[in-house]
Amino acid sequence: MFSKEQFDWVDFYKEFAQKLLKYKVNRKELVSIVESVYKDSAINMPTLEIDNKLVDIDPFTIFGLFNKGITKDNRLKIMSNFAKRLNIQTKLPTSFDSIPVLNNQNATFYYFANLRAENDIDELWCLFESALNYANNATADNRKILSYYFDIVINKKGNGNSKITMGLYWIAPNTFLNLDSRNEWYIYESGKLPVELVNTLPKVEPKISSQKYFAIVERLKEYLIAGKSELKDFNELSFEAWRYSEEINQQRKQEQMIEDRRHNLEEDENGIHYWIYSPGDNASKWKEFYNKGVMGIGWGQIGNLTNFNSKEEIKQTLKDKIDANSSHKNSSLCLWQFTNEMKPGDIIFVKKGMHQVIGKGIVESDYYFDESVSDDYKNFRKVKWTNNGIWEHPGQATLKTLTDITQYTDYVKKLLEIVNDNDILEEDEKEQKYSAYTKDDFLSDVYMTNESYNNLVRLLENKKNIILQGAPGVGKTYIAKRLAYSIIGEKNIERVNMVQFHQSYSYEDFIMGFRPNSTGFELKTGVFYNFCKEAEKDEENNYFFIIDEINRGNLSKIFGELFMLIENDKRNTSIQLIYNNEKFSVPKNVYIIGMMNTADRSLAMLDYALRRRFAFFDIVPGFDTEGFKAYKDSIGNPNFSNLINCVKRLNEVIANDETLGNGFCIGHSYFCNLSKNVSDKELIDIIEFELIPLIKEYWFDEQFKVNEWTFNLRSSIK
Repeated sequence: MFSKEQFDWVDFYKEFAQKLLKYKVNRKELVSIVESVYKDSAINMPTLEIDNKLVDIDPFTIFGLFNKGITKDNRLKIMSNFAKRLNIQTKLPTSFDSIPVLNNQNATFYYFANLRAENDIDELWCLFESALNYANNATADNRKILSYYFDIVINKKGNGNSKITMGLYWIAPNTFLNLDSRNEWYIYESGKLPVELVNTLPKVEPKISSQKYFAIVERLKEYLIAGKSELKDFNELSFEAWRYSEEINQQRKQEQMIEDRRHNLEEDENGIHYWIYSPGDNASKWKEFYNKGVMGIGWGQIGNLTNFNSKEEIKQTLKDKIDANSSHKNSSLCLWQFTNEMKPGDIIFVKKGMHQVIGKGIVESDYYFDESVSDDYKNFRKVKWTNNGIWEHPGQATLKTLTDITQYTDYVKKLLEIVNDNDILEEDEKEQKYSAYTKDDFLSDVYMTNESYNNLVRLLENKKNIILQGAPGVGKTYIAKRLAYSIIGEKNIERVNMVQFHQSYSYEDFIMGFRPNSTGFELKTGVFYNFCKEAEKDEENNYFFIIDEINRGNLSKIFGELFMLIENDKRNTSIQLIYNNEKFSVPKNVYIIGMMNTADRSLAMLDYALRRRFAFFDIVPGFDTEGFKAYKDSIGNPNFSNLINCVKRLNEVIANDETLGNGFCIGHSYFCNLSKNVSDKELIDIIEFELIPLIKEYWFDEQFKVNEWTFNLRSSIK
């Protein structure tokens, strides 16, 4: 049933563990080895410490470097380079069967330096050493020492059953059992083990004690070596747990195929598709296209798009003619859809940036190529533009040039309602009108208590800079904008600006920098610089600058010398900018609101210097607030209540999962702004296109758990 080659990793891992133990008292050298391993492997080192400045490391995290969600090639590269430096004689494995892997988002066994206790890493080394001693000599004294450190380490924040027992299994798989979710399911729920055996096993708690863990290990080991099972050891049990859970997963997939088809969104009777589209960078071509009755897209240098037979051909041509280093995934899809999938009769929504909708129209022609156009926009379709104005986009729009949004029926419905609303802001109006927005409006819109709102406003007024942090879907972006509106007293989009940080966002984008033009380079100001200048002209009124995903950017690089200027007591203090001789200050009437997901563990921690300049406010799922309960009752759909109750149970599982935690819980905003007569189809859309993709990302290596909660969520709609 099993071959020796399946588990040829065992001897390598055992020798690796013994060689690693020598560095318990020489961890500076081990840190240097880790850094050189990644350098020689030509692989980017994962985030192992704040600002990636590694100062210490434990042996389990070392093992985790090649036991997580990476390719087999990278896995072997890392192992090979470690083997050279540690002088490991055992050959590299050919198989990794039965080896559990870490979640990439929680791949260290310690917290970063500013959050962990002084002895955390020392205690991990002590657990590692005592485990190896016990594996070599299972005396009562060695067991006592191991149990002591096991109980300490497993109760550290961020650790738990799966993670700690996984580490023990890596280093001594003949002695220790891995209690990840697959093994736990196989042992307790699959029905593959005798009921009389299972009934004698202690129940697994979120933070199992060493006493219960060893009771499980010893009883299962006795069963396996007694010859009553085809499985002979923990390696075979772990592999069979994985294999059988995959088999069950496939069976469930087959059983759900018909159900899945029912959940797939269908086109409407006329086959109309809905698209959201950007006419040039920041809608720079909108007036021209609106007046001509066309929509156009760029990449004209690759020629007539009807000459291409596939997206791959377009992608390769973009590589050949424009940029060989880019994937061109989104560009090739955009061009292919614009040419081949868009049809006359389709509805186009026009966006400007990520926060404004400026038009709507109906496609009137097939694709055509116009060689005579002087710029790069040579790909066209004729469009009957029916609406031209300025509307606030619901949430944040995609960055892509063209996106088919047909399947997102609730989103389409919101756009139709917004654009067809008579209360629009025409571009040629000399004075824009904004509707009033008060604290009461905020509390009506946002599931937050009066006390929390007052605390939030007070923090912002006192600190000038706050960060709203919480799980995805708790409504941080929604709250940020409405918080600004409530303080302003109206929905004044001119005094609120929003940007999204990312890894490539720079000081030049934010403040100023040189940009290429037709004759060379010119100095251009950035979005925050321009916003501050506008606020300076209007000192009597408050302005709010909102930064989404603030922790995804290189904050030291983006803020530069403005570190000091954003402090409350440094407002209106001027310093000279690096690109010119101008003196610049951040006005007192500018408030900065940042947002960050607490689920982003893989991202670098916030810079200390910036962290102390912000107040942090936790936004939590609001399912149990009085406002949400009233909202749920107003919906009047029993299936909506069923779905909410299912999500609350799912959140309990997520919160108790040691690889996830509270920061990954599903927020209430996925279910907000539904109509009172919300259909089951709309609820199914939320499940299929928002919740299921999210749990697939959370449990990317635990397909059984994905299938279990996919089934639970779908079953809530009866």
